[in-house]
Formats: sequence, C-alpha cells, structure tokens
Amino acid sequence: MARRLAAPRHWALLVHIFVSTWYLLFVAGQVLGDQNEELVFLREFPLVRRENSYEDFLSELLNSHKTEDPSSRTTRSEEDRDSLWDAWGPWSECSRTCGGGASYSLRRCLSSRSCEGRNIRYRTCSNVDCPPEAGDFRAQQCSAHNDVKYHDQFYEWLPVSNDPENPCSLKCQAKGTTLVVELAPKVLDGTRCHTDSLDMCISGLCQIVGCDHQLGSIAKEDNCGVCNGDGSTCRLVRGHYKPQLSATKLNDTVVAIPYGSRHVRLFLRGTDHLYLETKTLQGAKGENSLSSTGIFLVDNSSVDFQKFPDKETLKMVGPLTADFIVKIRNSGLANSTVQFFFYQPIIHRWRETDFFPCSATCGGGYQLTSAECYDLRSNRVVADQYCHYYPENIKPKPKLQECNLDPCPARWDATPWTACSSSCGGGIQSRSVSCVEEDIQGHVTSVEEWKCMYTPKMPIMQPCNIFDCPKWLAQEWSPCTVTCGQGLRYRVVLCINHRGMHTGGCSPKTKPHIKEECIVPTPCYKPKEKIPVEARGPRYKQAQELEEGASVSEEPSFIPEAWSACTVTCGVGTQVRIVKCQVLLSFSQSVADLPVDECEGPKPASQRACYAGPCNGEVPEFNPGQTDGLLGGLQDFDELYDWEYEGFTKCSESCGGGVQEAVVSCLNKQTREPADENLCVTSRRPPMFLKTCSLDPCPSRWEIGKWSPCSLTCGVGLQTRDVFCSQIRSRETNETVILADDLCRQQKPSTVQACNRFNCPPAWYPAQWQPCSRTCGGGIQMREVLCKQRMADGSFLELPETFCSAPKLASQQACKKDDCPSEWFLSEWTECSTTCGEGTQTRSAICRKVLKTGVSAIVNSSLCPPLPFSSSIRPCMLATCARPGRPSTKHSPHIEAARKIYIQTRRQRKLHFVVGGFAYLLPKTAVVLRCPTRRFRKPLITWEKDGQHLISSAHVTVAPFGYLKIHRLKPSDAGIYTCSAGPAREQFVIKLIGGNQKLVARPTSLRNEEEALRVRKANPKETLQTHKHQNGIFSNGSKAEKRGLTADPGSTYDDLVSRLLEQGGWPGELLASWEVQDSTERNTSSEEDPNTEQALLHLPFTIVTEQQRLDDILRNLSQQPDELRDVYSKHLVAQLAQEIFRSHVEHQDTLLKQSEQRIPPVAIPPRKPVSSFTSMLRSSSSGEAAGGSRRPHRKPTILRKISAAQQLSASEVVTHLGQTVALASGTLSVLLHCEAIGNPRPTISWARNGEEVQFSDRILLQPDDSLQILAPVEADVGFYTCNATNALGYDSVSIAVTLAGKPLVKTSRTTVINIKEPAVTLDIGSTIKTVRGVNVTINCQVAGVPEAEVTWFRNKSKLGSPHHVHEGSLLLTGVSPSDQGLYSCRAANVHGELTENTQLLILDPPQVPTQLEDIRALLSATGLNLPSVLTSPLGTQLVLDPGNSALLGCPIKGQPTPNITWFHDGRSVATVTGLSHHILAAGQILQVANLSGESQGEFSCLAQNEAGELMQKASLVIQDYWWSLDRLATCSASCGNRGVQQPRLRCLLNSTEVSPAHCAGKVRPAMNPVPCNRRDCPSRWMVTSWSACTRSCGGGIQTRRVTCQKLKASGISTPVPNDMCTQLAKRPVDTQACNQQLCVEWAFSSWGQCNGPCIGPRLAVQHRQVFCQTLDGITLPSEQCSALPRPVSTQNCWSEACSVHWRVSLWTLCTATCGNYGFQSRRVECVHARTNKAVPEHLCSWGPRPANWQRCNITPCENMECRDTTRYCEKVKQLKLCQLSQFKSRCCGTCGKA
Repeated sequence: MARRLAAPRHWALLVHIFVSTWYLLFVAGQVLGDQNEELVFLREFPLVRRENSYEDFLSELLNSHKTEDPSSRTTRSEEDRDSLWDAWGPWSECSRTCGGGASYSLRRCLSSRSCEGRNIRYRTCSNVDCPPEAGDFRAQQCSAHNDVKYHDQFYEWLPVSNDPENPCSLKCQAKGTTLVVELAPKVLDGTRCHTDSLDMCISGLCQIVGCDHQLGSIAKEDNCGVCNGDGSTCRLVRGHYKPQLSATKLNDTVVAIPYGSRHVRLFLRGTDHLYLETKTLQGAKGENSLSSTGIFLVDNSSVDFQKFPDKETLKMVGPLTADFIVKIRNSGLANSTVQFFFYQPIIHRWRETDFFPCSATCGGGYQLTSAECYDLRSNRVVADQYCHYYPENIKPKPKLQECNLDPCPARWDATPWTACSSSCGGGIQSRSVSCVEEDIQGHVTSVEEWKCMYTPKMPIMQPCNIFDCPKWLAQEWSPCTVTCGQGLRYRVVLCINHRGMHTGGCSPKTKPHIKEECIVPTPCYKPKEKIPVEARGPRYKQAQELEEGASVSEEPSFIPEAWSACTVTCGVGTQVRIVKCQVLLSFSQSVADLPVDECEGPKPASQRACYAGPCNGEVPEFNPGQTDGLLGGLQDFDELYDWEYEGFTKCSESCGGGVQEAVVSCLNKQTREPADENLCVTSRRPPMFLKTCSLDPCPSRWEIGKWSPCSLTCGVGLQTRDVFCSQIRSRETNETVILADDLCRQQKPSTVQACNRFNCPPAWYPAQWQPCSRTCGGGIQMREVLCKQRMADGSFLELPETFCSAPKLASQQACKKDDCPSEWFLSEWTECSTTCGEGTQTRSAICRKVLKTGVSAIVNSSLCPPLPFSSSIRPCMLATCARPGRPSTKHSPHIEAARKIYIQTRRQRKLHFVVGGFAYLLPKTAVVLRCPTRRFRKPLITWEKDGQHLISSAHVTVAPFGYLKIHRLKPSDAGIYTCSAGPAREQFVIKLIGGNQKLVARPTSLRNEEEALRVRKANPKETLQTHKHQNGIFSNGSKAEKRGLTADPGSTYDDLVSRLLEQGGWPGELLASWEVQDSTERNTSSEEDPNTEQALLHLPFTIVTEQQRLDDILRNLSQQPDELRDVYSKHLVAQLAQEIFRSHVEHQDTLLKQSEQRIPPVAIPPRKPVSSFTSMLRSSSSGEAAGGSRRPHRKPTILRKISAAQQLSASEVVTHLGQTVALASGTLSVLLHCEAIGNPRPTISWARNGEEVQFSDRILLQPDDSLQILAPVEADVGFYTCNATNALGYDSVSIAVTLAGKPLVKTSRTTVINIKEPAVTLDIGSTIKTVRGVNVTINCQVAGVPEAEVTWFRNKSKLGSPHHVHEGSLLLTGVSPSDQGLYSCRAANVHGELTENTQLLILDPPQVPTQLEDIRALLSATGLNLPSVLTSPLGTQLVLDPGNSALLGCPIKGQPTPNITWFHDGRSVATVTGLSHHILAAGQILQVANLSGESQGEFSCLAQNEAGELMQKASLVIQDYWWSLDRLATCSASCGNRGVQQPRLRCLLNSTEVSPAHCAGKVRPAMNPVPCNRRDCPSRWMVTSWSACTRSCGGGIQTRRVTCQKLKASGISTPVPNDMCTQLAKRPVDTQACNQQLCVEWAFSSWGQCNGPCIGPRLAVQHRQVFCQTLDGITLPSEQCSALPRPVSTQNCWSEACSVHWRVSLWTLCTATCGNYGFQSRRVECVHARTNKAVPEHLCSWGPRPANWQRCNITPCENMECRDTTRYCEKVKQLKLCQLSQFKSRCCGTCGKA
C-alpha cells in the first residue's frame, strides 16, 4: 500500500501523513520535556518530504531556533528575569486565515539544567467567520483523500464529527457506506473539536476556547447569544399546542418564531407532520416540507429534523435568519400535540443618545443625554412604548454635563425702531444702540462701547416709506351728454398709490373736478323750454337727470329711467320704470350695465300705482290686462277718503307661472297720501284681485351636483361634480328637461377642484429594482427606498429616514435562485517538499458548486471538468544538495538541444521541433516542441513562455513526458519558449510569417511605439539608415551588432530570414496563391495535375539550416564597410538561398527523374535575365498550357514571385508582383511581370489605382502580358493590379510604384453600403455605410522605400492598443454608433507621409421609437390645435367631422434620417386629386384639410433609408353629426293660454343619437312652438305671501289671503266660489303661528365686593353674575340668549388690600469662598404699603419678583474641599445621579446631604 501511495499524484497526502506522525512523536518526546501530555503546535501550511525523516527534521528545527534574531524577542518580564527562561519569542503566523486558528510563541531555557514551566504558549487568531463558499474545515481535510485509493478503491470521504474518544483525529466515512476510517492521527490546527462548541484542536489535543475566543477561557454565551451575558436581551417563550385539525381544515399554524430567535425546540407527538414557512426581512418567502430526517439549510439557518412513526422533533440552534412559521399538516388520524420553547430576542432596546445642544451659547450652560428606543430588526428609532413593553428593558438614566462655560462677550443691543416720520414720500425712523453685557444669571447691563468694538455698531437711523405718496389721476372726459346745445361731460378721477392700485390717502382739497359743462356747436331746432322732457332726446334727458343727482360715475350706482304712462285711462293703474345698475367706463367713454348686486344702497322703486280718474259703469269681472271698472259701485266721489288699488305684490315665482295680489290702500283723494284704513268705508273696500305673472318659461340654468370624494387624502387631490344645463318647463307638472351646455348663458361652474391641499405625512417610496448581483447561485437585487413627503403643490421632498414611522419597504431581495455549474477551487501551492535539489509542490483542488441559496457545497469531482495533472502538482528545484564530507558524484541534468533555423514555406498540419533553435512558421500550424533530457525525470520538466510559467489550456498542452504542443499557431504564440530541467535551461524561438511573406511583428506596448516614433522624428537620418532595408544589420550598429549579436536574443536572425523570404529565386511564391483555395480543391489539384506536382517536388515544406551558417554571414557582414554592406548582403543571401535549395534538391532526385519521364518540360527562353529557378517555373507554366486540354478546369491563380533586390539608381527596373518599385531620377523603364495559371487559360488585364490602364506609346503591354512603363513620370505613381480572369473566376495581385520611395497608399473611392453581410472589407479612401454589429475591416496597403509605417487615427485622434490592427488593416468588431467617425490611415517614412480617410457611418433601419414625446412635441409645435393621430405598423383610426382638418404623425427613427413618403389608399398623396394636404416637419407630419367622404380612408407613411424601410398606417373615418327634429315635447302647461309644445331637438350620428356637444356649431333647424292645452284650467286655490308675524317672540300669528281662482283659456283669471276648489283640493290654511320661541333677556346681579386678584397698585377686580332668563323671570341656559349682547361680568375696582409691594432683605454669606459656582440668597416677601406687614405673595404677582439668589466669590480655589463645584447639583439630585462617580465628586456637598 505504501508503494501505491508513493505515486506522484498521491505524494502530497503521503507527505502530510508522515510529517504529522513524525512531528507528533518528536514534540511529545523532546520539546516539552517532562510534560508529555502537551503537544507542540505546528502550522498547517508546510508539507515536507524527507529522505531522512527524523534526523533532518530535528536538525532543522534546532537550527531554526539557533539562528533566531534576538531582536525579535520581547523584553523579559520580572518573572522571567528571576527564572532561567529567556523572553518569549514572536508569535507565529496563524494556522488559518478565517474561522479561528492558533498561533504559538516559543522561549528557550538559558540554563544547562531544565527550567520549570512550558517553553511554548498558544493563542487564538483569525477569529472571523469564513465565507460561505469555504465549506467545513474538517470536510475539506476529508475530501483531500478522495483521490487516494483505499484498499484499491476510490471513495468520496465525508467528515465524522464529535468523536467522543478522540475528537482531534481525522475520521472520515466513505459516502454511501458504513466504512469509517481514521485517515490522519490528528486534524489540522484550528479544527473544531465538536460542531457545537468553539473548542479547537491544537497539535492533536482539544483545547478549551471560550466565547471570547480566548484559550482556556470559560466564558460562555447566554441563551440570548451574548458572551458573558445575563440573559436580559431575550425572553423564553414556551407553550403547548393542540391543533384543531379536521377533514376540512388540513393545515394549521403551530407557532411563529421571529427573526433572531435561538435554541428552538419543538416536539410533536402523534402522526401529523410538521413543515416550515419562512419570510426574510427582505420579504422573500419560502417553504420546506421536511419530508425526511436530516439537517437542512433553510434560509441560511440550520434545521435538525428527526422524523419517527409516532413523533417528530425539530431543533434550530439559531440565530434564525428569517421569520419561521411552524405549521402542521393533518394525517387523518388522531390529533397530535406539539410542545415548543425558544428564546426570542428583545428587538426593542434602549440606547443612549448623544448630548443635546447646550442650553446656552456662552456664559455657562448644561446639556443632557437621553435614551431612545431602537428597533434592532429595522435599524430605526421607534416610540418609547415599544421598549416599555419589556420589563427587562431598563431605561438608562440621563447624563448631565456643563458646556459653553466661557463668559459671553459684550454685544450691541438695539431698541425697536420708532414709527416712521412720514407715511409716504420718504421719512426717518431711529433707535438707540448700546453695548451691553449679560451675566450668568441673565441680567443685562450697559457697559462702555469700546468693549463692543470688535463688531461694527448697528445703524441708529434709517430711511423709511420712501415710496411716492398717492396722487389723483384724472382720466379722459366722456362725450357730451347732448347732441346739440349745452350739456355735461364727465371723467373718472382715481387716487392711485405707488403700486398703481386704486386706494385712499389723497387730499380731497386737491381732487380735480369730475363734471363740467359742454357746448355742442350744433344748434337745437326747438326752444328748450317748450319741449317736454319725455319728448327730448335720450342724451338730453340723461343730462337733465344727471344734473338732478342721478349721474353715472366710475362707481357702480342705480340709474332710474322715466316713469311710463299709467296703465289705465281711468281708475287705479300702474306706472313702471327701468332702474339699472350702471358704471362709466372711462377708457371707452361708454356706460356699461352691471348685475344689480354690484350696486350698493337701496334700489329705487321700479313700479308705483297711479289713478286716472273715475270710470263710468261697472265691470262684471276682473281682467288683469284691463282694469276698467275696478271701482265700480263707488257712487259718492265727494268723500275725502276712499279705497284704491296701489299696484301688486311681488310675483310669487320669478318664472314658470306665479300669482300677484292687488294692493288696496286707503288714500286721501286730494293729497293722494295714504291714510288710516279706519277712515275709509269698510263696505266699499274692493274685492281681492289676483293675477298670474311670470308665465314665461324659466331660463336655462346650471344644475350642480355634489362634489365627489377627494382622489387623494393629502398632497393635492381632485374632486369632481356633475354640472348640467336644465330648464323648468312647468311648475304645475314640475317638468324639467336637460339641455346642451351652450344653452346656458351663464359661465359654467367648475367641474373640478383641488382638495386636501396639505402636506402628506412622510412615507416610503421605492425605486425600480437594480440588476441582480449574480448570474446564478442566489444573488441580491437592490433598490433605493427613500423617505419622501408629498407636498401640497404635488412635489416631493426627500427627508431623513427617521421621519418615516412606517416599516421601511424591502430594499433588497433574493434573485437568480439557480444552482451554478460546478467548478474547481484550487488552494495555494505548498512550499517545496525539499530544501535542496529536486522537489515537488502540491495544492488541493475541491470541486464545489454554488447552490441557489448562495452557499457553496462540495460535490463529486466527476461533476467538474477534467483537471490537468499539472494543476495539482509541479516540480520545484532548489540549490544542489551536498552532504558534509561527501562530495557529490551525481551529474547535473543535461538537455540535448539542436542549434538550427527552421523556415516554413508551405502549410502543414503539424511540425515537430527540438529545443535550441529558431522557427519561422506560418499561422494555423500545429507545433510539437520536444525537450530531450539526460539524467532528469521527464515529468518534472517545466515550460515557460517569455518568462511566464506555462500550464495546460485548450490552446497549449504541457505534456508530462517533456514535450509541449501548440494547437494552430496564432500571433500571440510568437515568443521565447524555455524548457527547464532542474538547473539546465534551453530556449526555442517561434516567429510567425505573414501573408505578404514578412515576419509578423510581436505586439509592443503603446508606450514603446510612441517612444520609437519620437526617436524617428528627432533623428530622421538615423531612421533612414535603420530602415533602409527594414533591418539594422546593414547600417552602422553597435559593437554587439558588428559581432552578429542583437539586443533581443529572439530577433538575432530576423533580418536574414526576411531577406530569404524576399529572395526572388524561391519557389515558395508559386504555392502561396494556392493557399486561398480550400484544402479539398488543393488536394484534388495536386493529384491530377502532374505539371504542378513537378514544381512542388522542388519545394521543401520547411527549410532547415544550421545556426552556425547564419552566424558566419552576420559576422562577415559586420566586417564589411558601410558602402559595400548592401551589395554584400544581397550576394550572401542569394548564395545562402542557393545552398539551401541545392541541398534539398539533392534529396529529391529520384522523384524528379520519375516526374521528368512522365512529362518532359518545354523550355521558353526568358525575355529578361532572371534566376534559373524562375525559368524552371516558366517551363512548368508552359507545360501546363500545352497539356491544358487533358487537365481539369481550374480558376486562375497568379504566380507570386520574389524578384531580385532593386536599386534606386537603376535605369531599368524589372520586378514581379507583390513588390515595391521606387522611381529615381535615372529610371528609364519599369517592367512589371505577371504570370498566371488556370484552365481555361486566364486573360490578363492591368489597372492602376482601380482604373483600367490606358496603353500608349509610353505604356506598353508586352506579348507575355507584362506591363512596361517607359520614361516613368510622377503621374505613373500608384498601385498597379494584374487581374487574371477566366470562366471560373479571377485572381489579382498588386505592385506599388512610388516616387523616390515616398509613401503610397492603395485607395478606393467607392461607397460601400452593407445591410446583410456579417462582415465587410474595403480599402481606405472608401465610404462605408453599414448596420450595427458587423465586423468591418479597413485595408490600408502601403508602399514605400523604406517601407512606410502605418498609424491609424479616429476623428484625428490616434487609436489605442485595444483596436485590432494586423498588417496595416484595421478590424472593427461588432460596430455600434460609438464607432462611427472618420478613420485615417497615415503612412510615413523618411521621405514623407500620406494620409487617407474612410468615413464609417452606422445605419439604423427605420423603426418606431419607444418614446413618442418627440413626435407629440412636433404636433404641438405646429400650433394648429387640430385633431391628431399617430400611425403605427398595425394601423390606428381617427373619427372626424366633414370639413375638419387633421394632423397625422409618423413616429420614426433611424440613421441616416429616413425619408418619409405619404400615401392615401396606396397612392402618393401628391397624385390624389381633391386632397388638400401639407407636409410638415420634414415629412413626419401630414396635415389634411377640409376632409370629405372622398378623402377618408387609409393614410400610410413609408420611411426609407439605406438600411431598410418601414410602412405605418392610420385610417381617417368621416362621420357627420346633424340636428334632427323629433316628436313634440310635453306641453309646457296643462291648461290656460300659454301652453306650447317644442319639437325635441336631437344630435344624430348615422341615425344614432349622441351627445349634443358633438353638434355644437351645426346649424339648428327652425323650431316653431305648437300651442297646446289651450283650455280652461280647473279651479285652484291661490294664496298670497304670509304677512309679518304679530309678535317677535312668545308666539305670534301671521295670515295670508286664500281665494279660489279659475284661469280661462283666454288667460284671464277670475274668482269663483270656494266650493269649486274644495271639491278638488283641501283649502290651504290662512293663519299660522309664528315666533314660538320664548322671550328672553340677559339679567345680572349687583357688583360684588372689590376683593378679586390684584392686578396693579391698589387695583383689583370685582365680579357679578350674568344669566339668561325669560321675561317672567325663569332662568334658562345661556345658549338661549346667545343672540343678544351679553353684559360684562368683570370690572376693575380700587382696593386698599392691593396696596402692596415686594420687600427684599440683605444678601446672605456666599456658599463658597472660591470657585465658579458659589451663590448667596436673600429674603423676598410681599408686604402691605401702609402696615408694612407681610401678605400672601400672590397679591404682589402683578409685579416682577426680585431675584432671591445670585452667584458670588467667583475666584480660583487653591485647595480642594468637599463642596459643590457646579450649580446644577440640585438637578443631579433630582435625577438621582449622585451614585455616579463623575457627579458625586462635582456635587460633593449636595450628594453628601443626599
């Protein structure tokens, strides 16, 4: 078994077990001497492996003690000095970082003999709770053995806790079995001995730990969870519950256990079942069915549930993290009983407040603390009664302290300002200002002014009432009151104040006159005195009446007109006149009529009786319109007094039909004055005469309903009520009809009003929930809950949380309650297992899973993804071990490296290399890198990249057998890879070759790029030399460079390799073009085309050469002079290429011979001298053309070649595609070669800068399709593209022609619009418009000699490193509107720079905006106030009247702004005839005017832009409203002569009656009333108004006349016998009692003696009784006389007893001889002025009582004595604070007496 455990994967566990055993034995036997029962404590971190277990370990421990720094030891205590012990050493690191660990300290014995006591001590540390995801510490130790076989089998180990025999051993149980094994003799330090205590294991022994986390402490928590508490913060709740369950009631609540409760126990006896419901403080609810026995985690609270057949137990240690409701579910059998008890926290506790503000700002004050009741659950202050509820809560006593003891400085004191000297026009007011001091008793005394000079003195005088005085303002004169002759004119004169308001205060003496005469030059035709007043013009009459005093003024007044003629020619008649309330409008010089209630004072009579003389004959009946004969029967006209009619009483109704009674008076016929009725003959009194009146229908009026309840209880709410226009048609039938609102002329009363306009009490207002804090595993959602107050104006005021008394709403809640996927949790690496030589480091990996509750749980490792072996163990290498006296014979490890250079020319799937060399590879190639070693174990080999340790990943595999595999190379894989085998190290450099056969530069930091750019700008000459051939080996370099070395070890051969790749003789370019084809096509081509195969045979997949060969070339170049170095470099590189190729061809002779036998090549002599290999390729091409008929069809491919190096001074330049040509002043000809293969044979064409080349006598197309430019000029500069085309496709390659090496950029002047493709590529210079989310690549192909450097800008700002720039191209991934802008590519070299731009525009297709405020604002901005409707994709509708206009809005957004086109029924609105329309707001609004039946229908708006289009629609429906005459309404009267029927007017819409408001403005049809019910009315009783009551109190009588009348069809009302009315109705009473209330009065007694309270010198108060009684003397309650003025019951009087004053004695001796708080007192008493004897003090209360004590002897004390040193000792005594030490000393005297 030991052999199995020694496997590498289990080495860490084996080490741990061995070390634990050895250390335990060592400590028990050696460290503690005789005290064998104590064990040494060790940290849990180191896991060491020893070859010699015991001796090395002991020596290391002793050596570590010997080399300890003496300064680290603490100073020896007195006890240590007396003993033989040294001082205690420093405390070690804590054994755990959380959850409670242990730390130790050592000391050594300074004597050679043994010392008494221990040499080690312990203490606890890291006493903070571990995070939930950490899991149980003992469980972690068990799970560390899951990967170790036990009896040839793997187990998942679970901890076994609370072992009674050995709690500190690591016993674990195999999951799913009963197997329990002790996996280690002791657990790690800091592990809990028992799950229910804080006792911890230290070195394998259980140590007692108190609740104060101290070792050996016996402190324990009380039942409330308070360490060393007294149990006063909670209370025991216990009870017995018997549920009343039945068939209909299956569930019942047992008990609710609140948040924070502890030690919960429930016992159920019976067959019923318990289950839980929970509710967190955030409001989240949950339920647990408790279906099986076990320990559950419910809302982060542990629940121990045991279920038996006849009982259940439930235990929760607590504290509970939520409210738990324990419920019971009926099982259908006998009822069960439940016993429960738990400790419930007292959530309302007293807490002491801070000191209140000082009672005085200076001069000495005091301040107190208080206690407030605090709710621990909601974290807020509540009312005190919550804390009084618990007897355990003892309110803390207030604390008192003095404050602001500094004396108050002198200050300025001012009296109130005097009254202003003038009420207007500017006056002066003054006050007195003095410097005062206030002593500690509050007495204010005046002092010298210099004491107040530290502040400016307040002003003693100031101006006041500086506004102008009121003055008279006369307005313009009115026109003259006559049209001819002399008249009057008026004007309004107002008193105006400085605010322009009409007010008083003007002097009457200076008031301008308001009336004057005026003369109209037009002559009057008739003499003035001969024209009766009634015949004169209205203005003349007006002038005359105004002169009589009835003139119209600017104040409303009654203006009567002239009396009308008498209504009869004989007898008694009536005269009437119109009396109007009028006012003169000065601004228009016109008179306006006002409502009567606007004029003050009595209204002049508008009706009076008149007598026109006696009439002849008698009238048989009374006619209201014909009063002749009313005095029939009068025979004696010579009598002086007689009865006459004097008009009528007021009509009983104002409209709808009423009655008037004729007034009969006794008159003196000569003087026409009223006389006593006794003077007239009673028998001659005329009969009572009644007439109908006010028969016109009542005018329409507003009927008002009751206000509805307020919509809000506070803030500002709304109330509504019903208001409708109605009219009373007949009072007899009480018929009322409802009319349209426009038929009521008065202003319509308001239907809405504000209500409850007062501030609301503060309340909680929650905001929206924020996103969840986690994506899984139970997160938290937060929201802001603010205490706000809705104000009376509807706004909100934010307040502190203490202002809201209601419980605060939940501000967080649980979310994302899903389990997270399993993942590995890795610990830190252990220390190296050895102190020298080779060792290992391990770390543990735990597969854990975050549950939906947020708690981490350890799960089976199979649920986590596979974990590489290197993740849990790694080798470590320390210094070589050497034993004393025995020299080491062991050889050091060795790595067998290969010093070679590899250059990949064709794509391969996988390449194998050995460390020690350099590899230049193509992307996407898989690389296997081996590290062959000797004398070293391969699993211990480690790999690094660029100095960083490499571990296995999805892209890189670090195999345990000494090799490294990189899957599909990418640019980030370039770098230096280091293989380490102990102290031996070897490197391997990987560089990548780009698509243009240039090395891919390694990414550099932005800082380095900017620094390099700055250097190039500062030293252009050096830069030119450095970049002359794109490397530094051909320029004057440093000494290191001349020796063939470079600063970067990974870039040593980059320049030579770059030259090799550019060498024209390489055949690699032949196949570079084939790489664009997919692998299938290439494989097919390779098999079927022997000519191609012929060429491929000569091409090595990977070029291999020795590093020594390249070192020789570098050394040779460094020794050449500068002027020849360029020539030598070309020669040496070409020679190297031939050697490499020749060595490869020698290995391919056999294949070549077989290939030549199959297809003999056809040689074509070249036009120009080129390399032999180029000729061979041409032969291959010719052969391909010759045998084309037998070969399969293939699309074109242009052969990419590397031409010879070009000289700037060459007169003739020959080059192939893919190169750069630099025109010099001596260049005479440029020949551009272009060779292509394909079947059918491709056609060659040339283009420059995207445009077809125009051939001429200077620009020629050669027979081999080459392009020759003779005598090139600057206009020939550009990118020349060779296009090869056949029926299957095309291929193109470019070559750049520059002027003297100046930068050149390949551009395109096109506009690209993309709305579908996921990616788009374009050249710089174009404009790209694309939708968002697309990957945009902007190519910036540059040329120049030296090669130009590309820099990218966005909106003229340089782009940073986050953007993807590769080989000059800029990649923008997933573009969004934030990427929109102008992108610039700048190409720069030593000859200049060139910048080209591309505009990126992000297109958004037209869509409907989510917010419609903008389009609604546009509709409002038109100011047309027309009906409007918004279109939508599904369609909307608007109903309109004919002839109306409407606005149609088209809500749309997009980029660029969409173009909007309007359609009507599918046709453009511009082509629809008869449709009046206007397009507004750039097409977003369509105004349609004068709608008719033809113009209704569907209107649609089509929004289009470059990204798409969107159609929205709306329908306009024309519906006309009109008035219609319906059946006749009910007759307005049932009889008489005024009954009419009005046709009923209805508003119709498509024959359907609608609200009359819709027909407002429509022409109403003529309504001709139809007479109806024109017949005699039945007899009815007519009554007059009641007369005045005969008595004002005590019961009187009032009467009225009752007659039987009959209204005939002619409208005449005649009296008839009473019997005719009695048959129809009971006769109304004509007499009734009135004023039945008692006659009462105030009565009072005589004044009492003058012995009331004194209110002044010799002045007292006397009283009398005042009571209410009847005239008969019966006393009544005072309320009965409340309407009468009440006599006074108190008055002042003179009293000798009030001749008193205050008398004071001398001050007593001071209570202290020194200090600040001594005082003295005196006697103050009230005495009589005459007798000088003391009287009760209340008699002197009318005057201020003199002070009876004052401070004294305020000088410093030299000695301390038992006395009071504060003046608040009496307050301290009242508050019972004397037992507190701080007050007992300050109030020694007072508290001593207490």
